[in-house]
Amino acid sequence: MERSRPNILLTGTPGTGKTSTSELLAEKLGFKHLNVSEIVKTHNCHEGRDEEFDTYILDDDKLIDAMEPMVEDGGCVVDFHTCDVFPERWFDLVLVLRANTDVLFDRLSERGYSDKKRNENMESEIMQVVVEEARESYAEEIVHEVESNTVEDMDSNVDRMVSWVAAWQANNA
Repeated sequence: MERSRPNILLTGTPGTGKTSTSELLAEKLGFKHLNVSEIVKTHNCHEGRDEEFDTYILDDDKLIDAMEPMVEDGGCVVDFHTCDVFPERWFDLVLVLRANTDVLFDRLSERGYSDKKRNENMESEIMQVVVEEARESYAEEIVHEVESNTVEDMDSNVDRMVSWVAAWQANNA
């Protein structure tokens, strides 16, 4: 894809700060924020609900079809808890947000996650499931892991991504 602006994927275990970071980054850059969970709901990119985990059952093909026209021109900050469903060609930077387990536990508890859902997500973070998924799905040089425990971490991450976008645009002008 030839684009004048890059696409950025923020991924990570639920509760690592993807949506807050993505919203702030998109605002600072003047990019579109694509919250994939909302796209799944609004475009019916699912096969029903998994009541045990209180989540939608993703239909990958419907999701890709719905999102393709949204990302083709670039300038998107995409926010989702998994990354291996997206074509590699869509993204120029993949940022995996990480959080300490005590921080993550509190965030997931505040959201009202069931013990089972919270424990599964905690285990996912501990086992680095999303990091490994990103490394297996995208070129090594575009995947970066960053801490996301505090507001200061988020601000620092956003500032670094804004600088990265400026450099990307200068190199691709």
